[in-house]
Amino acid sequence: MSMEIALSGVKAINAELETISNNIANAGTYGFKSSRTNFASMYADTSPMGVEAASRTQSIGIGGGTLNTGRGMDVAIKGKGFFAVKEPSGQTLFTRVGIFTADREGYVTDSFGRRLQGYGVVPGSDVLGPMGDIRVSKEQLPAVSSSRLDYVANLSADWTAPTVAVFDPTEPLGYNGSNVSVIYDSLGSQHTLTQYFVKTGPNEVTVHYGFDGAPLAAGTETVLQFGTDGRLTLPTGPVAKALPLPATVDPITLDLNYAGTTQYAGQTTTTVNDADGNSSGAFLSVSIDEDGAVLAQYSNGLRQRVGTVALANFPNEDALANVSDTSWTVTNASGEPLYDAPGVGQAGSLVAGALEQSNVEMTSELVSLMTSQRNYQANTKVFQTQNQIMQSLMQAI
Repeated sequence: MSMEIALSGVKAINAELETISNNIANAGTYGFKSSRTNFASMYADTSPMGVEAASRTQSIGIGGGTLNTGRGMDVAIKGKGFFAVKEPSGQTLFTRVGIFTADREGYVTDSFGRRLQGYGVVPGSDVLGPMGDIRVSKEQLPAVSSSRLDYVANLSADWTAPTVAVFDPTEPLGYNGSNVSVIYDSLGSQHTLTQYFVKTGPNEVTVHYGFDGAPLAAGTETVLQFGTDGRLTLPTGPVAKALPLPATVDPITLDLNYAGTTQYAGQTTTTVNDADGNSSGAFLSVSIDEDGAVLAQYSNGLRQRVGTVALANFPNEDALANVSDTSWTVTNASGEPLYDAPGVGQAGSLVAGALEQSNVEMTSELVSLMTSQRNYQANTKVFQTQNQIMQSLMQAI
C-alpha cells in the first residue's frame, strides 16, 4: 500500500501545484482572488489510504490593492460585493473587475462586452428604478426654459437715496447697484434679466427690471422691505414677473425668490444668483461616481444620472464557482444574489477612477511552491525506496 499512498500524495500535490501556478499566473489580473488547496487524509476503516485534495478555498473576502487610473469608467469595489454583468446569452455573471465603457448603442458594458446591471432612474425622484441593463442616451439633451430665480444678497444699509429721483437704467446716478441673471427660453436661447436696486426709504429698496437691455414696463417693480434687524420682511414669498419673449418661444412667468436677502451695513454682496433652466447639450462622455451613479456629461455643462450600479452579495460568497474572464457564477451552495446600491446594506463602497488589483501575495505563493516541491520529492522518494525493496526481494527469491 505504500506505493498507493505515495501516489495519492503525488496526485494531491499536483492539484496544489495547479492552484499555486494559477495564483502566480494571475498576480497581475485585476479583480482576481487567490485560492488554496486543502488536503484531507483518507482511511479505509482504520487502514491509511493516503491523502486527497479535498477542497479549494477562495480568498474572496480579502481585498486587493487599489490602483488609481483616473479613467471615468473605471471603478473599484472597496468591501463586499460584485458587479453583475449579463452575457448575450442572458446568463448573469459576477465580477470584481470594474472596467466599463458605453458601447455604440449606449449600453454600459465591461471589457468583454457584457452589459452592466443596475437600477434605472425614476424621473423627478431619488427612488431607485427597476433592475436591468444600464443605457446612456446619446441624444441631444433638450433645452428647459427658466421658471425660477433665487437671488440672495446683502443690500448695504449704508446706501443713500440716488441724486436722480426718476429711475433711468441709462443713468448710473439713478440707482445704487445692479446685477444680471441669465435666463433660458424653451429653445435654449439665453436672455439677460437685469435688476436695478434703488434705495427708496430707511428700510426699503425698490427693484426695477430690464430684460435683454430694455426696461420692463412701469408697475413691474418690486419693493423690498427690511426689519430693524436687517432681515427681509416683504415680500414674504416669490414674486412673479412675466417676461417679454417673442412669439416663437413659450411664454415665461419667472418666480423671483428674495428669501434670505438682508440689509446690513458694509459692502453689498451677492451670495446666490441661481436661475433654473438650461440650453440644449450634446452628449460628451459618461462616468461612474463613488455612489454608483452613472452620469452622462453634456456640452452645456450638465451631468445627468442615467442609472445606478447594483452590487451583488451572497449568503456564501466562497461557494461561488470560478469561470473565465475573472468572473464567478451562482451555485446551490452560494445562494441567490442579494442586490443593493453601493454603500447600502452589505454592499461595499466604490472608488471612482480606480481598479482593484489581484490579492495574490507573491512571496507566500513562492514559499508554498517550494514546500510543495519538497513534499513532491519526498513522495517520489517513497517510490524509489519501495522499488529498491522489491528488487532486493526478487534477488533473494
